[in-house]
Amino acid sequence: MTERPRRPALFGPAAMATVADQTSEADPGQRLEAAHATAAAVVGRTRDGDRSPDEERVVRLAEEHGLEALAALWAQAAPDSLPGALWRLYALRAWVRTAPREAARLYAAGAVHAPVLAAVAGVPEPPGPEEVAALADTVLAGLVRGELDVALDRAAAFCRLVAAGRAELADEDDERAGFSAVRLLATGEALQSAARAARAGHLV
Repeated sequence: MTERPRRPALFGPAAMATVADQTSEADPGQRLEAAHATAAAVVGRTRDGDRSPDEERVVRLAEEHGLEALAALWAQAAPDSLPGALWRLYALRAWVRTAPREAARLYAAGAVHAPVLAAVAGVPEPPGPEEVAALADTVLAGLVRGELDVALDRAAAFCRLVAAGRAELADEDDERAGFSAVRLLATGEALQSAARAARAGHLV
């Protein structure tokens, strides 16, 4: 019988990767359970009294355990679920860190037409590569400050602005090099839905 995936001790050595390995051959129900358990651990929602993980380790989770391990755990979860939202946040941060100049250029192009969304995203002016990369880290740090809905709102606004910028500069861009406008917009809509669920206390 397949071993039931266990919830990891918070950020123990290779814990996330270990659960991802255990989950790869598990049935869909076990994979879903592991996805939700590990996502809850990341935002400090364990039920056994463990302390919330520190912000730096949450921000650097993909570097510590590998983006592939996070994908194995969370990428198949529903977009408006906690693990689905976390996967989109970490995938977005990975893209921003890989292509900060592109992300900043697209953000600036979109922000011109949507100042309200720019205010929600909260990227300092002018929105250069360092400012955009800092936003991605700030959003993830907010996950453990009791600001889950705010973090998701900011990430959703960022995605929608970058999607608008991508559409605006479509003639200049090679979309194969990054997120397409359609994918960015879908990501933004999923994160916005997750933010609404978080405010209502329904994001699980």
